[in-house]
Amino acid sequence: MATPYPGNVTPLVPAAPDAAAAPVIRTIGLPDLSDALRLGWEDFKAVPSHAIILCMIYPVLGLVLARLALGYSVLPLLFPLAAGFALLGPFAALGLYELSYRRERGEEASAWHATEVLRSPSFGAMLGLGTLLLALFVIWVATAQAIYVATFGYEAAAGIPDFVKRVLTTAQGWWLIVVGCGVGFLFAVVALCISVVSFPLMLDRHASAADAMLTSLQAVARNPVPMAAWGLIVAVLLVIGSLPFFLGLAIVIPLLGHATWHLYRKVIEPVTVSHAPPPLRKVQRYAADFPASLFQWRRKDN
Repeated sequence: MATPYPGNVTPLVPAAPDAAAAPVIRTIGLPDLSDALRLGWEDFKAVPSHAIILCMIYPVLGLVLARLALGYSVLPLLFPLAAGFALLGPFAALGLYELSYRRERGEEASAWHATEVLRSPSFGAMLGLGTLLLALFVIWVATAQAIYVATFGYEAAAGIPDFVKRVLTTAQGWWLIVVGCGVGFLFAVVALCISVVSFPLMLDRHASAADAMLTSLQAVARNPVPMAAWGLIVAVLLVIGSLPFFLGLAIVIPLLGHATWHLYRKVIEPVTVSHAPPPLRKVQRYAADFPASLFQWRRKDN
């Protein structure tokens, strides 16, 4: 029987690497939100031209919606459609996450680099979650329409003055405001919980859509007050950006997109890349291997 290699000399070979660890969720505070907004503003100032180009679809879409409302009697849907931007915003800001990611790594950031997100290994997962948010948006608009019909029936408003008078000066109008805002709040909470860090996580770590949503839910559960405050900040900035005629969204959307990336960095512990050599494990050698073990470079398996 072969005996261990003489002198208890046991060569060392690298051990197999461990599997990637699950994201570590931090506890954040309200100052972290202001810091994320500050860093987002710095990103926006560094790359303002292409950030505005990426988000120009928002004011354009707003103007189109306004025209539809005036010309095709869908005025009651104008506010729900505008509010729905908050549901689609996390997906629409993918290019902005890419720009912040590149600046974070000290790489060049330009309008063309924003399209690099399309080459991400997890882009399919991002598209899947984006489709889910789109479905949520459609359901919200249909629900808003149903609430309006239940309140005022199918009769269309004669114009903007008539619509404003209905909503602001009647009991039915106040009921519409309370119920509509309450239901819209629930939709916004769902969108926030499943997407607050999901898209940055998929871009950064190539996580699946399910894992990203689960991590986002855990992040909200871990930080309920800061996340509620973040949702309020997003809502207020979107309202401000909608005036006048949604043109302010050309600044608000890139600001929120960049700030969301930095919020993700504060909530999720970054992966530490160690440059130390991999751990070593001992492999026993036997006397029968001597003297061949002195010439391992000649063996085929090495």
